[in-house]
Amino acid sequence: MVLVLMPSGRYVEDRSGVAPYRRGIHPGMYRDRLWTMRQYAGFSTPEKTNERFQKLLSSGQTGVSVAFDLPTQLGLDSDDDLSEGEVGKVGVSIDSIHDMRSLFEGIDMASISTSMTINAPATTLLALYVAVADEKGIPREKISGTVQNDILKEYISRGLYIFPPEHSIRLTTDLMSWCKTNAPRWNTISVSGYHMREAGCTASQEIALTLSNALFYVRKAIQCGMEIDDFAPRMSFFFACHNNFIQEIAKFRAARQLWNTLVEEEFAPKNSKSSQLRFHTQTSGVTLTAQQPLNNSIRVGFQALAAVLGGTQSLHTNSYDEALGLPTEESAKLALRTQQIIAEESGITSFVDPLGGSEAVEETTDELIESARKTIEEIDALGGAMECVKSGYQQKIIHESAWNQLKKIENKEDLVVGVNSHIEENPSDFEGMLIDSTDETSKKKDLAKIRESRNNNSVNKALLELRERCRNGRNVMDSIISAVKLEATVGEINSVFREEFGTWVSPSGV
Repeated sequence: MVLVLMPSGRYVEDRSGVAPYRRGIHPGMYRDRLWTMRQYAGFSTPEKTNERFQKLLSSGQTGVSVAFDLPTQLGLDSDDDLSEGEVGKVGVSIDSIHDMRSLFEGIDMASISTSMTINAPATTLLALYVAVADEKGIPREKISGTVQNDILKEYISRGLYIFPPEHSIRLTTDLMSWCKTNAPRWNTISVSGYHMREAGCTASQEIALTLSNALFYVRKAIQCGMEIDDFAPRMSFFFACHNNFIQEIAKFRAARQLWNTLVEEEFAPKNSKSSQLRFHTQTSGVTLTAQQPLNNSIRVGFQALAAVLGGTQSLHTNSYDEALGLPTEESAKLALRTQQIIAEESGITSFVDPLGGSEAVEETTDELIESARKTIEEIDALGGAMECVKSGYQQKIIHESAWNQLKKIENKEDLVVGVNSHIEENPSDFEGMLIDSTDETSKKKDLAKIRESRNNNSVNKALLELRERCRNGRNVMDSIISAVKLEATVGEINSVFREEFGTWVSPSGV
């Protein structure tokens, strides 16, 4: 039996499905239901990405996760001068409702759960998804999935933000408020530690920075008039899984318990789901090596197993060739098979929490909780996550940690097989998937045809209505949905936001 010290000073028995959820949020965990196998995919055109989705789904994938290209993530159309050379390169290019239709052609949006990794223009991409679901006759209350919608981590570690912080948060809370009424099964924000960990922070810092950002979103939503139980049950989290096996298992357990404690202490929700930390895990891209790339399959396997032993709700396993380029169809299928082997052959899904009570796991969990809480309290003392973003505090933490990790690898204090240990003379001849350069030209031609054939007067009126909502403070979601149904583009909608809100440059923290 494991006992946990509660904030009241009382010890309680810890078991899965019971607060503080150290051992999992469901009583039966994977004995009752497996995690969602949600492989992340997106490249080139919507048609080619749809083809990859169809193959993954036919191979047993149970959820769709969309990667968007850089122009889409920055709210730019494919024919924008700033998009030159980047269209469809690191994700799928989405310009209009036509693209979203093609992306989900033949996919049952009523039964599949869809994750969209999009932040600054999250309102626009969700609007496109809703518009296509409307066309298919799917009630909005039946669509399910997640939109990342986590702009703070973009300022902190990833850089794909557009607008000043206050305006970005306004869009975040508009989306959350709209979904509460219109799409109650949709997870309105996925607070992401993944990108901060990939940028170089430690496991403890990943917990702390993620939960600190989440606290900011909760406080802001409440300031905007929502109750904690209106939106918190639909919040989700997104973590990386690195190579330190025991530490990573403990990290997920620590995050789950600490979030429960923080929410209960500050917000006292009536719904127990408001203080449950539900999370998606992706194995670590930054740990993959271009040297001896087949070794990456072993790394991914252990990372995936750690995520499962930590109690993840959904999982993406990286492909072994991702240090070289976009995953090939073969490597993507092997990544999916890795999850299926863990689920069907390892035997661990027969147990609710196989490592619960392990001395190594429990001690490491306690250490991570103590360390992460200390960092969260430091951020709160400095004014909270947003004020620290403006001063570069989190950025500085990440830079220092990344530099320390790099020095350890260079000094061989930390060994990486193929990089500073067991090095081979001959470099790998593996190649990643290449994107057809003519796809960008094709996308530009498609946009020109759309603008010629649509009713531009109606589009301009819809964009004017959106502009007015930006100014008067009304929720923008319905206006965006109306605009995209009239074939307004991602770039046109976000140009309105740029003109009304302006842009911003985040401090580097250096």
